[in-house]
Amino acid sequence: MSDRRLQVFHTVAKVMSFTKAAETLHMTQPAVTFQVKQLEDFFNTRLFDRTHNKITLTEAGKVVYDYSAQVLELYERMNSDVREMTGEVTGTLVVGASTTVAEYMLPALLGAFKKQYDDVNIRLQVGNTDAIVAMVENNMIDFGLVEAPVQNKNLDVHVCRIDEMQLICPKDHPLAKRNKVTIEDIRKYGYVSREEGSGSRSVINTYIREQGMSYSDLNVVMELGSPEAVKMAVESDVGVAIVSRTTLAKELKLDTLSAIPLDPPLLRPFSHIKQKHKFRHKAVGELLEFAMGYCEERAKELGFRVPDK
Repeated sequence: MSDRRLQVFHTVAKVMSFTKAAETLHMTQPAVTFQVKQLEDFFNTRLFDRTHNKITLTEAGKVVYDYSAQVLELYERMNSDVREMTGEVTGTLVVGASTTVAEYMLPALLGAFKKQYDDVNIRLQVGNTDAIVAMVENNMIDFGLVEAPVQNKNLDVHVCRIDEMQLICPKDHPLAKRNKVTIEDIRKYGYVSREEGSGSRSVINTYIREQGMSYSDLNVVMELGSPEAVKMAVESDVGVAIVSRTTLAKELKLDTLSAIPLDPPLLRPFSHIKQKHKFRHKAVGELLEFAMGYCEERAKELGFRVPDK
């Protein structure tokens, strides 16, 4: 990077938090503070006002922030153009993924990509779908992979797989032998839900409304933050749950849970999202193309639907 201080300052100004910037940059907070202080010393002026645990840009800080975006993009363009001339695919990519995608799709995908492009370093940011969309919108990551429909018209959205959500329950549960179940069937039992902001929960809530009911009609006994936690709760007979079929390979193989299709079926997209007009260096383009092809191939192998192009 041409000037690490400028990159660190730009990240802090973008998220308006030294702590969040440190997490994004994989640095300690004192290191982030030191880099910003170095830049303030260079300009001999404060770039942030710090009051009551809140930071805001000073007038000088606003000027530096506007220019820093242009400087950093020009640096990326220069780096990409030179690398493309030499045929190299190198650099560091920051990829964001919602929980289900990060836990069940990305490890194999990124492993396969690294075998072809060993000089590309990849950093992964994991969050629920709302968080990943926000990171793409705020230019904090190069692109994201999410598990719920994205309505933002300022983003490019490419669906790579159609996932199916199914009910899971213990093997001895009254619903376990059913060929299909409705929301009316499910509401009779304790229900284990994902957390607010989860792509899975958003899709399920929309589905419930389409059936003429609401989330409050379910007998929610627990809300949890990951598919693994939800499955463990169901295995412990806490309640039933609706989860992605993508997450169930281990449990179905070991026969520890029953998975029953919903009536009508509940389908959702797995999508790549990126900014429409953001400059992308060669490594980002290569990973995007690789990820699209990989997801479609794996979807066909596992019997998932692939969207029409």
